Amino acid sequence: MGFELRDHTADIAVSATGDSLEAVFGSVADGLAAASCDEIPDEAGDRFSVTVTAENREALLFDYLDELIYLRDTRVELPVDHRVESIDRSVGGDGQVAWHLEASTRGIPLAAVDAREVKAVTYSEMRLERVDDGGWVAYVVFDV
Repeated sequence: MGFELRDHTADIAVSATGDSLEAVFGSVADGLAAASCDEIPDEAGDRFSVTVTAENREALLFDYLDELIYLRDTRVELPVDHRVESIDRSVGGDGQVAWHLEASTRGIPLAAVDAREVKAVTYSEMRLERVDDGGWVAYVVFDV
């Protein structure tokens, strides 16, 4: 379980694994933090909740990472130490499928770290799939 940063032309990619869907989402988010900053302080920052809903798993991963980038910009904090508590799929009365994520993260003031700007998450080459052993793998490219 974990992530690996990979050079990708003018972008940066994160390749991640996890024993569960929640674990792989958390690993990709940790990869986003690592792409943004070489050293993350252990002691600083308060935890806050993150909730995201989307129409499929891939969109949920995209929207979760996009929300973390948005929160970085609006809170002026780097989200780190990601904990994805639950990912649920539901079907509404109209037959529409919705995926819902509940997570928390710790916000480190940007002034406390030497952060690089990750501009956006992309759908380019995005991959999220279950592997034979029951775990999950993900590959996400970020625009830097």
